[in-house]
Amino acid sequence: MSASNGVLLTVNELTISYGNIRAVKGISFEVHEGEIVTLIGANGAGKSSTLRAISGLVPYKGEVIYRGQNLHDIPADQIVALGIAQVPEGRGIFGNLTVGENLKLATWQRKDKAEIARDYERVFGIFPRLKERINQLGGTLSGGEQQMLAVARALMSRGRMLLLDEPSMGLAPVLVREIFKVLQEINQSGVTILLVEQNANMALRVAHRGYVLETGLITLSGPGKELLVDQRVKEAYLGG
Repeated sequence: MSASNGVLLTVNELTISYGNIRAVKGISFEVHEGEIVTLIGANGAGKSSTLRAISGLVPYKGEVIYRGQNLHDIPADQIVALGIAQVPEGRGIFGNLTVGENLKLATWQRKDKAEIARDYERVFGIFPRLKERINQLGGTLSGGEQQMLAVARALMSRGRMLLLDEPSMGLAPVLVREIFKVLQEINQSGVTILLVEQNANMALRVAHRGYVLETGLITLSGPGKELLVDQRVKEAYLGG
């Protein structure tokens, strides 16, 4: 898919501190409409903190600008309403609710019933297994199915931009490939994706562009395919 459209998200001098620890040290990057952009790096590099700041879940200094609007003082639920949906690390589904109830919860801010019905069809088209398990409790699904439900729930919020935190974590290799294939399909349907992922190999294969975070700083950036063959990236993250 072409990723030469306008800027959707701009992060300027983002700084995040937990007490005396600066987890993110003034990073800046952009995500263009229609792109898959990935943040890669070791544990503790500041990747998840960056996503949480964009979603309004942690305090930060600097600017997060989405479609020209500064998000700094906007509550997290209103950020979702603006079109940013996050799939958190660990999936964050409601295990005591059915698949159908989890999906319905994601539409609580929406009033467009006809569009909601269309979105159910779209989600079940992408994830037919969820349709088969619509009355099953979320907590009884397999790990892969829970990840599918977490992504589907974000799509039901009608997010224009999807933030994904470690979607491959804990999944068997065959399911990892399936999840990444689905993410590419979702992107091709018009959803912009910002992806945090430990599996740098898979992430860079699907990403239009990538940024490498090391101890809270961006140390490398470029097209995904270029980073995939960059010797520094290969040595640090690709086992080569």
